[in-house]
Amino acid sequence: MAAVAGGEPETVEVTLRAVGPSRPTTICLPPLIAVVDLRRRVAQDRRLPEDRLRLVLRGTTLPWGDDDLVKFRDGDSLIVAVAPKPPAKHLRGGDDDDDDDDDEEELKFKMPQTTNWWKKRIFIFLKDKLRFPDILLMALFSVTMKAWIIISLWFLLAPIARKYEIGPLYILATGFLIILLNLGRRQQGDVSAYSIFNEDFRELPGTFNAERIDRDLRAGQL
Repeated sequence: MAAVAGGEPETVEVTLRAVGPSRPTTICLPPLIAVVDLRRRVAQDRRLPEDRLRLVLRGTTLPWGDDDLVKFRDGDSLIVAVAPKPPAKHLRGGDDDDDDDDDEEELKFKMPQTTNWWKKRIFIFLKDKLRFPDILLMALFSVTMKAWIIISLWFLLAPIARKYEIGPLYILATGFLIILLNLGRRQQGDVSAYSIFNEDFRELPGTFNAERIDRDLRAGQL
């Protein structure tokens, strides 16, 4: 510790105690120093991030102001702590209004740019005039025109089926038709899991059935 002519020491020895398992160290500082300069010197001495540094002297957390001064005495202890990094945006709570707005914007249904002009007109009318919710707009515009025509025809024919008292048969026929239309088409060389649909009733390798059990029993494998 050095002293000037007036008896006031030029520097004082301060002990830095970091929060954690690291050992305390000493640093020489002026008796009167700005907090911003103190923070910079401590960050350089301990190799810590200056923007997240917290300093506690005599039980009081030092402020962040550039004009604030702190007075040290020889032998003082300064507690040094590093604030944790803030969590990522997608992990933050619901208090962030900007993130909530972004999430709501992503959930809104938007028409593709290649959509026909008349579909865009209908979409604008339903959304702006009738105030349809986005989930309903998504369901309406995800169905193709061919599907809408089939649905419309089904509802037009339903009263006729009811009139002739064939409503249950009409519903059953509709169910079978939906199943048949969604069976798909097999490509050349594809084999069905059901041997009855394959040429010569050919089975898939590894099929476990009564014939396989009989064959394994005769071969002594069971």
